[in-house]
Amino acid sequence: MNDTPTYPPEFFRRMDESDDRLFYTQPRLVVHIDDHAIAAIGRYFSEMLPENGVILDLMSSWRSHLPSDFRAERVVGLGMNDVEMRENPQLDEYVVHDLNDDPNLTFGDAVFDAAMVTVSIQYMTRPVEVFADVRRILKDGASFHIIYSNRMFPTKAVAVWQSLDDNRRGQLIGSYFTSSGGWEDLSLYDISPNTATYSDPVYVVAARKAGA
Repeated sequence: MNDTPTYPPEFFRRMDESDDRLFYTQPRLVVHIDDHAIAAIGRYFSEMLPENGVILDLMSSWRSHLPSDFRAERVVGLGMNDVEMRENPQLDEYVVHDLNDDPNLTFGDAVFDAAMVTVSIQYMTRPVEVFADVRRILKDGASFHIIYSNRMFPTKAVAVWQSLDDNRRGQLIGSYFTSSGGWEDLSLYDISPNTATYSDPVYVVAARKAGA
């Protein structure tokens, strides 16, 4: 019996099905979560990403939310807008690429020590294919971190994401790992800031590439 999750096509439909490249033509040099949430993500990256490694910032933008003192051999961005990534001071290099059009990454095998997607997973229409190719470009034992909150552009977020609460969104991301195969140590973290005033919630689903 096959227990691998399958997804009906309507899960990944959007209100706006026009070419994503048109939507992302205009640079958006703003952050989409508040300062407390950004700080929480920075602390998580400081603890969980390998120092002096090669890091892939997938679905990148003008900020990677890495802590300012984070040391990496190289940080590579892959995103939709050239201007946004050119303005990102933490990227050593970047690639403009539409994952919804082509989920195949333009990198060699076993290149990266870690990869991350920060508050953008809700826009991914072919997640299982992307996760499978992320596994290919990671070294054995390297980690993949999906950071998510409840903020989104609703016209471009997939239908299944909009239908779920935060907990079930974590389960959905976990199913992407399961469906793409070859991952271990799958974990869900609530790293939401503990503040006296409201702050955007922040969660992480992460796993490691299983060894050969």
